Amino acid sequence: MTITGVLMRYILPPGSGHYSTIWGLDRHEWGDIHFWISAVFFSLLAIHLLLHWRWVMSVVAGQPREGSGFRAGLGIIGLLTIIALALSLLLTPVEKDLTSRGASIGSTHKYEDTEIRGSMTLKEIQAATGVPAAYIVESLKLPESTSVNEQLGSLKRKYKFEIIDIRDTLNNSSIPV
Repeated sequence: MTITGVLMRYILPPGSGHYSTIWGLDRHEWGDIHFWISAVFFSLLAIHLLLHWRWVMSVVAGQPREGSGFRAGLGIIGLLTIIALALSLLLTPVEKDLTSRGASIGSTHKYEDTEIRGSMTLKEIQAATGVPAAYIVESLKLPESTSVNEQLGSLKRKYKFEIIDIRDTLNNSSIPV
């Protein structure tokens, strides 16, 4: 749980502006794994405590039992295995997909420096990129009556497109850079 938490928080942070994976899994997929590991862990912990309640009580009372050295050795081996797996995740390089999900950091797209936010309008995008708003409207298959002064966030909710679709439209436009 700790290692998946570290992966999500520091190695695959939210809002990083690009699509990164480790072992082919993105941040959200690691979040699912993190959740299920914690659910299984706490379930197993509860079962373990129930099955070993007499042992827990004898340890609390200070009564050692035979074979506790062998069990401690197995516990150490298990712990070392978990640590090795965790380290392998931290040492695995992060894979960045800069094309399929439309990331702009380090890409060779024409409008990589243009930040597109949901609070922007088509008119503002036209001013920043030189790509006509009418071209964007046509490419996104929006109605011709779409106002160029309406915010992208509102248009996005209304017509079910993503900001990445606008970036793709800009990058596929034939307007010279």
